[in-house]
Amino acid sequence: MDTEPPSSSGATPSTPPPQDAWIHTYNSFLPLWHSLSLSPQSTIPITISRVNQVDAARLDVEMSAMLKEQLVKVFSLMKPGMLFQYEAELDAFLEFLIWRFSIWVDKPTPGIALMNLRYRNERASESRQKAVRTGLEGPGLTVAQKLWYCIATVGGQYIWARLQSFSAFRRWGDTEQRSLAQRIWILLQRIEGIYRAASFGNLLIFLCTGRYRNLIERALRARLVYGSPNMNRAVSFEYMNRQLVWNEFSEMLLLLLPLLNSSSVRNLFRPFSKDKSSSSAEDDTLCPICRATPTIPFVAIPCQHRYCYYCLRTRCAAAPSYRCSRCSEPVSAMQRHGGAPSE
Repeated sequence: MDTEPPSSSGATPSTPPPQDAWIHTYNSFLPLWHSLSLSPQSTIPITISRVNQVDAARLDVEMSAMLKEQLVKVFSLMKPGMLFQYEAELDAFLEFLIWRFSIWVDKPTPGIALMNLRYRNERASESRQKAVRTGLEGPGLTVAQKLWYCIATVGGQYIWARLQSFSAFRRWGDTEQRSLAQRIWILLQRIEGIYRAASFGNLLIFLCTGRYRNLIERALRARLVYGSPNMNRAVSFEYMNRQLVWNEFSEMLLLLLPLLNSSSVRNLFRPFSKDKSSSSAEDDTLCPICRATPTIPFVAIPCQHRYCYYCLRTRCAAAPSYRCSRCSEPVSAMQRHGGAPSE
């Protein structure tokens, strides 16, 4: 009779787990995973470079200036001074075009795009309580925010510029004006002072926190964040190097030009000039330096051209190798007209 051999360990063999055991394990750990992914501790705060934001504002100003320069050239043949009367309208029109083809269509302005930034609606990002990990999360500006941005940047600046020019033209600040005009002028000055103080305070907060460059962005809660996490800040020093070289060259010219004698330089290049007939056609009775009739006539030796005594004497004293202004011959001595030569 056959009998099964007992196992050496004496323990019963373990049964394998069911095939759907991993599904039950996954379902049990899924709520814990969601709680960890949505917990506030997983939020990684990002820091947007303040230099990028300031450079973006400066680039937008330069872009507007370039567009304005090209537009002014279009009206260069019109009546002078006519475009100056509508300068405020021209600036508002250019700012509206930049807003219309950038912010209104959910695109950054040229300066913001060059700095790899975009506008994000901070209200919606905070209400959803999502983790901001790369700067890409969060919706863009709403339609209301875009319209208010246009009203504040385009309309506000235009109205303020027109108020300033109109009040200065009407001379509201003069003491001879009516009390109502003076009150409006004082009110405008106070509003400007309050706005400047608030802008300065916002600048200090911006330097500390890195959020909201100006009051308009702070009021609309439109924050600048990175547009692409894989794009580095591109800094080109080509323009800076070119500007430094030009500044050094201009400073060198300002230092050397006063030390050069213009007449000596002109006489040095006179033999290479193509127009040599003009010197022969001139009146020999006039001094070639002061272009007047010599009061004390002296002649240059050996060319015998007539000069004023003081003109020829000062030139020979300033440059020992002085050349005649008419024929470019070296002047070795000077002689009174009809007298004996002198060194």
